[in-house]
Amino acid sequence: MSKRSIRAQFLAERKSCPVDICISLSAEIQQRFLRSKLFYYAECLALYSAIHNEVLTDTVSRRALEVGKTLVYPRIKDDVLEFVEVLSQADLAPGAFGVLEPQGDRLVPTEMLDLIVVPGVVFDQVGHRLGYGRGYYDRTLTVCRADCVKVGFAYDFQLTASLPSAEHDKALSVLMTESCTIDFTA
Repeated sequence: MSKRSIRAQFLAERKSCPVDICISLSAEIQQRFLRSKLFYYAECLALYSAIHNEVLTDTVSRRALEVGKTLVYPRIKDDVLEFVEVLSQADLAPGAFGVLEPQGDRLVPTEMLDLIVVPGVVFDQVGHRLGYGRGYYDRTLTVCRADCVKVGFAYDFQLTASLPSAEHDKALSVLMTESCTIDFTA
């Protein structure tokens, strides 16, 4: 199957998931992450604003701010993701593609990120992912520090055995679902 057809299949499946189920599963995934050493040790972390039934990140966002972590969200500028620190959810407003993006000028260089939570449409058992096909995160992950932890949040139904990948596709460090944590670095 082509990336396009795989993406379409998994997008349709995620879209068909009832919103209340997505909210419940998102809560489980976020709690799994918040209990992990990954969250504990990350001083500067990047989250995404969920759209189209993606795993939510709102609970992680609130907790990160409560405990004094530097929290950043991406926005698109000149076809590249740049990261901006947010001090509250009020710092987010609709941007490109209707996605909530950070406002203001508190730019944080990608090289400063300790951990980045990466969205995706489908994930495989070796750490590859397919996003929406524009390559924003693949380009971003190439400039992250080598020790930056790249975490995917996914529902169990977004997992597949393997995905087609190219040299420019960057693998995740860890994948978290409602039922498991897969460490691809072990």
